[in-house]
This record gives sequence, C-alpha cells and structure tokens, in this order.
Amino acid sequence: MSLLTNVMDHSLDEGYAEAAARRKAAGGGGMPKTLSAKLGLAAGLVLAALVVTVGAAQARVAAPVVAKEREELIDRIDRETEAADKLEGTVDTLRDDVSARQRAALKETGDTDRSSLVGILSGATEVRGPGVKLVVNDAKEATTGGDGDPRETSGFSDTGRVRDRDMQRVVNGLWESGAEAVSINGQRLTALSAVRAAGDAILVDNKPLVPPYTVLAVGDGKRLSTRFQNSADGLYLHALQENYGIRTGISVESDLRLPAAPSVIVRTAQPRNEKGTS
Repeated sequence: MSLLTNVMDHSLDEGYAEAAARRKAAGGGGMPKTLSAKLGLAAGLVLAALVVTVGAAQARVAAPVVAKEREELIDRIDRETEAADKLEGTVDTLRDDVSARQRAALKETGDTDRSSLVGILSGATEVRGPGVKLVVNDAKEATTGGDGDPRETSGFSDTGRVRDRDMQRVVNGLWESGAEAVSINGQRLTALSAVRAAGDAILVDNKPLVPPYTVLAVGDGKRLSTRFQNSADGLYLHALQENYGIRTGISVESDLRLPAAPSVIVRTAQPRNEKGTS
C-alpha cells in the first residue's frame, strides 16, 4: 500500500520539476526576451503563414484543372466504349453474313448437315435446344481473402468464394456427362476456351465474370442432369456446398439458347480428297 500511496502522491517524477526550476532560474523558456529574438519569431510566423496561404491558393487554382481533366477522361472513355460497341456490332453482322454464305455454298454441295454439326460442336454457330441450367454462387457470408490453393488453406472456410478450378471441374463434368454445348454467363465455350482467375475474379476467355455463375448445357436434359450429379465432378460440387456453403442449383430446361462464340479462328484447313480431284 505504501508503494501505491507514493505513486498517487508523486505522479510526476520529481526530476521533471527540478529541471523546470533550473530552466526558470536560468531565464530559459517562455517568450523571447530580446528584440532580435522577438523579430525572428515574428518573421518565422509570417513565413509559415505565407507558405500555407500560397499552398491553399495553388490548390484552389489547380482544382478546376483537375476536375476538367477528369471530365475529359470520362468523356474519352465513354466515346471509346461506344466505338467498341459499334465495332462489336459490325463484327456480329459480318459473322452472320459469312455464316449465311457458308451455308449457301455448302447447300450446293449437299453437305449442309455435316457443316451444321461441325459449327455446333466448334461453337461457331448458335445452339438452341433442351438441356440443364446450373447456377453456382458464392456462400452468403463470402469475403475476400485467402492465398494459394483454396482447398488446402484454412482461410478458404472464411471466404466461401467460388474459384476458377471449381468452374473448370463443373464444365468438364458437364462435357463428360454428354453436354453438346456449354456457356457460362452467356460466354460460349469452345475447345480453345480457358477458365482462369485474376485475383478473386474468374475469367472466361479473358472476360471477367461476376457471381452467380449460370452454366447452360445443351443435351438430353434429364440424362445429363442425372449423370452429372452422380459423376465425380458433381459430387465435388456437392461437397463444396456441404463444407463451404457454396450455393448451387440445377434444373432441367426444355428450351435453352446459347450464343455463338465471339471468335472462332480457323488456323489450318485442308481440302477433302474426292474422286477425280486432288
């Protein structure tokens, strides 16, 4: 108790009081005494005030310039976006024209059915028919975070986010279960498509997607749904739902419409040998 009493009675170290007394006896501290010291202090205050004033004036002058540059940048982005949209529309129109010309040319050779099948399987043409609709979404309490393999880090249980490898398994499982055509959020998949990640975003052919991820697969709906859910990839998706709160839902649809892939490039071509031709 004596120690606590001493601490309460002498909360300020006595050494500080002695130092203050010595400085006061020596005439130190407080306002300057001499005229030169007072003039120096006044000059310093005036200089500080001048610097602050000049800085504020410059900021006020620069503010409209920065705002104008920002507006010009926004306008430029809008113009370029509009131009890109027009170019995409032109590309779609030209693609439809090329497809029509191809069908007309193949009709003359009597090979239209085979051409249509190749176009569907390659993703070059639009597909419409029965199939399944699979929706995969992050957990309700999903947050960002977690590095490395989300299935091997304890941090994933705190994020509950769908990863690119999850969508890869979903797509491959649908193909293996008999899907004839697959798309994710309106992006048609082909043999050249890639499902990758950039940070927390999932990219399909370098185009970022946002959850929920809607996967459409054309095929024999009931059979496709049953085979996928009983496959290893379907069980993997079910495990994500049970262990990490990933939300999933699958339904059989009677009429699905999948767009053509945005860019299917023919890299090599070889004429088919016919009798009497080379």
